[in-house]
Amino acid sequence: MSTSAFIVEVPAAESAVAELRSRFDASAALGVPAHVTVLFPFLSPDEITSDILRQAQAVLSSVKAFEFSLTSIGRFAITTYLAPDPSEPFVALTTALVERFPIFRAYGGAHAGIVPHLTVAHGNAEIADSAALELEHRLGELAPIRTCCSSVTLLENSSGRWRKMHLFDLPAIDACL
Repeated sequence: MSTSAFIVEVPAAESAVAELRSRFDASAALGVPAHVTVLFPFLSPDEITSDILRQAQAVLSSVKAFEFSLTSIGRFAITTYLAPDPSEPFVALTTALVERFPIFRAYGGAHAGIVPHLTVAHGNAEIADSAALELEHRLGELAPIRTCCSSVTLLENSSGRWRKMHLFDLPAIDACL
């Protein structure tokens, strides 16, 4: 299925999660980097025009670049994730896109709210439990993951693998320079 997604890439998390994601998150094998999803699903790549890109940039520009950390582990029934702190700017990015493109809802409308997260493992409860234990150990050995969100990436999947289609810069703040 040809689709696209807005994400915040988190390269600072790769050292902690890359190996776990390669084992426990099928999207990693399809070219998806460590990330926090902003809006998925979105348009088919062939429907994304320069006007759509301009509209997306305009609404994403309503959120300034921000610092965040990934120090706590969260769980859904079959998923283990790192929770960004603060989460509010991620919610603001999603909300802005959904307000501009109301036919698209976060996670396709499958969930009641917006819970920003960086998926480390997804599949079943046993996989999620195992990944949570390994992740907890890794986080104890590594420096806290602190980084800056200064852009949003639009990924597309028209070939069965995800690739970057466009990068939207957020308005800068001194702390993220």
